[in-house]
Order: sequence, then structure tokens, then C-alpha cells
Amino acid sequence: MLTKDLLRVSRAGGGYHPQFADRSHRPLAARVIGTYQGHVGEPRAALETALTDLEHDAEDFKLARGLSALLEREATFETDAAVEPERARRAAFEAAEAVGVVTEDERAMALIRASESLDVSADDLETALYADLEERQILSAVEPRWDPDGLVAQYNLSLAQTALFDATELRVRSSDPKALISAIKRLRLMYEIRRLDSEATDGGSEISDREVVVTGPTHLFRATRRYGTRFARLLRTVAKSERWSLAATIDDRGTERTLSLSHEDPIRVPDAEPVADVSFDSGVEADFAARFSTLDLEWDLVREPEPLATGTRVMIPDFAFEYEHGDFRLFFEIMGFWTPEYVEKKLSQLSDLEDVDMLVAVDESLGVGEEIAARDHRAIPYSGTVRVKDVADVLREYERQLVAESAAALPDALRPDEAVITLETLAARHGVSADALADKTFPEHDRVGRTLIRPAVLDALADEIESGMDLADAEAILEDHEISDSSAVLSRLDYRVEWDGLAGGTITERE
Repeated sequence: MLTKDLLRVSRAGGGYHPQFADRSHRPLAARVIGTYQGHVGEPRAALETALTDLEHDAEDFKLARGLSALLEREATFETDAAVEPERARRAAFEAAEAVGVVTEDERAMALIRASESLDVSADDLETALYADLEERQILSAVEPRWDPDGLVAQYNLSLAQTALFDATELRVRSSDPKALISAIKRLRLMYEIRRLDSEATDGGSEISDREVVVTGPTHLFRATRRYGTRFARLLRTVAKSERWSLAATIDDRGTERTLSLSHEDPIRVPDAEPVADVSFDSGVEADFAARFSTLDLEWDLVREPEPLATGTRVMIPDFAFEYEHGDFRLFFEIMGFWTPEYVEKKLSQLSDLEDVDMLVAVDESLGVGEEIAARDHRAIPYSGTVRVKDVADVLREYERQLVAESAAALPDALRPDEAVITLETLAARHGVSADALADKTFPEHDRVGRTLIRPAVLDALADEIESGMDLADAEAILEDHEISDSSAVLSRLDYRVEWDGLAGGTITERE
């Protein structure tokens, strides 16, 4: 995806049309790639100056900037200094205070004194003072996954994804509906499937006559960036189909517009995949990930999440736990049987982390659990393998706090429009866990098991279901009312099931 400020769309005729790149923009893509490759080893400021010049030469600066933004994600920038900049500044300021810097000579003297205390040259010290500023960081490597044609294709895909981020609803038809539904479930998006009548289908086409309607991020009670990102990622699966079409309702700053795309648009998924296969640094990590995946928790395990800043360097934790119902991450590091020097390095990194929730599993042989706790991070000991239960207990502590916070943000009484709705569906609409609804009231519904049902529906069910009815017939009636929790509803209606082996049963009145 691109950032919203780089979105290029036309609103001609009241529509919402992404301005895609084409073959004529291939030379611009090649220049962007060449500019990055030609500035390896140079400061970011020099690269940005060259890119600014390129934007001025381009017909559309947003297009040039968008291509550049995609390449920047493939670039690695590092702080190149003989001594840590923060340490260099502290020594220089202390020396300046002692000397009383006023003139240029006194400044030079202060730098010499400070450099001697750090055992570096005065020139190296002066270079290090502000080497961590973004514009002074060095482009150490750039490894683009695309050639110019691939970069243009990635731009078009990213542009369309960015446009979809403001969708309230997405209606998709595909020649590969199974892959589409599988991706929707994997991305945990809210959806429904509609069968189109013959007049609405492309007679004889290979596109399915079923339309999948996906709820967009701006339609949620509390839109989250995570849901919006997952929603936009769905386009990768859609565009891999041979034939497809979609129509999205876009909330364009309060104006409703329609975005229509199909396989005839220049959207394709570049051959390079954005994420490599998951690998692990140790058997302990692989074992933990495998056992954690079997748990039914409301947390997603992410392998090697985004880097965390620790002074002039970065730390990439082994894992992160993402809460499914909010923008919260708990980072997780496994400290194995390391050398004392490596342990000290890791402890130093943990000390430099700010505003980060970190859980650390510590091999008992290291004996540094108390030192980690002193750095305001949670520590759990392990021997041989990390106990999943210990981690789950910590996650549940965080979960209780997150549930309480999300519940406090909701009104005390909720009135969904539907006559029948599950607690899970209502919770997802509000972007919270179903547990956050535990203490809420529903003035217009009765809570039956995990389903909210209007009294009128319960009255209708009481008239339709009677003692002696076959269980399958009763369940069919419940399905007509979009109720899946048959046991709870039948119990509410004072019925029980008299089972006939495993084949089925009969509805009878409870005694």
C-alpha cells in the first residue's frame, strides 16, 4: 500500500478511478531504481536530493514519489559513526561546559577533550555527534525485488489497495471463488455471499454467479488500521484469478463514490512475494511457534515483526503477539543459552527500549530474570522448551486489561438493527472482543446463549416449533431465522432433545 497523500484518483463523472501507471512510465521506474542503487554508501540527504530532482523532472510528482516509496521499503539505512551519537553528544556537552565554549577555538578544544575521553579522534567525534539524524544515515544496501516492469505492476497494485482502504463495502466476483473465500477467512474479514440472478451475471463467463460482499474498514463502529490493511491485502488474491470484477463503495471525505475494477485493468500481482517463508533461529523458537498455533487464543503470532529502535541500532524481536480486537502488540524474545557477552548486549538493548511491551522467556541457566524485570519488562523462566501455558497466562493478563478498556469505550446499552445477531458478529462490528459485551445490556433483544434475539422472533419460533417435531425440521426453522445455536434456543423454549442414537432426535417438552 501507499500512504494516502500519494493516492492518485480521478473523480470524473462522479466516479472514483485510480490513475494507473503503464508502459510509458517504465523509464521513470528504471530511473527510480537506478537512483537508489547509485546512492548506496551515501547519506539519506543525498538520496533525497536526487529523488527530489527526479520528481521535478517527472510529469507527475506523485507517481515518482509513489515509486520511490515502494523502493524505500527495500532499502537499509544505518548510522555510521565511530561512537554512539548520544554518548558522543553527552561527552561533548560535558567538555564544553568545562571549557566554557564561546569561540571556535574553544569549541575545537572541547571536542579534543571529549574525543580523548572516548578514545577516538576529534574528527570522528564531530562526525558522530549527529550521525543518527535521519538525513545523515547511510544507505547501506538496497535490494529491490522488482525490475522496472515489476515496479510498475507493484505500484498499480499498491495504488488500488490504497484506494480500497476507504471502502465501506466491497462486492467481488471471481473465477476462483474458493481461493477468494479462503483468503477472506484467513484475513478474518466480515463477509456474506449473495447469489446473483441471471440478469446480473455475465452469461457464459467463467466468473462465479455468487457475489462476495466484504465489510470495509470505514463501515466498522471503530475502524482499525489493522482491519483496513487486511482488507486491502485481499486484492492480491482477487487479482491472481484469471477473471474477476469488483465494485467498492468509497467514503470519499463524506461523499459516497463507486470504485470499479476488473481483470481488464492493469492490476497484477508481481512474481516476487512480499514475505519469505518463515524460518527460525533455533529449535526452541520453532517448537514454541508450532505449539502456540494449536491454541485457541485471541492473539496472532507474528514471526520477526518490525525492528525496534535501541539507540543507534535496532532490535528485531523473535515474535510479536497481536491482539485480534485492537491495535496492541506484545513483543516476545526468547533468550537461549547464549554467551555472557551476547546476554549483556541483549540486556543493553532491552534497557534502550521505550514505550514497548516486551515479554522475555529466559533460559534458567542464564540467571538474568531479575535484571530483565528491573528494565520494566516481563520475564518468564524456561528450561529446554518454553511453556506455552506461561505465555498464555501473561497474554490473558493483558487481555483482561484490553477487554476492560474496550468495554469502557462502548455505550452501556447496545441496540443492533438485526432481529438476530451473534455476540461475536456484534463484537467484530465494534472492533472488540465478545468478552467486552459481557456487562452490556440489549434493551431490544434477549440474550440466548451467544445469540441476541428479538422477543418477536422467539414468539414466532414458539409457534413454529412444537413437541414431537423431528430435530432436523426444528433446526431448519432456526436456520431460516439465521440461528445456529439450536441447543440454547430450544432450551429457552422449554424443549429438550430425545436422541435417537447418532442419527438425530425428537423435540420434547422439558419436564
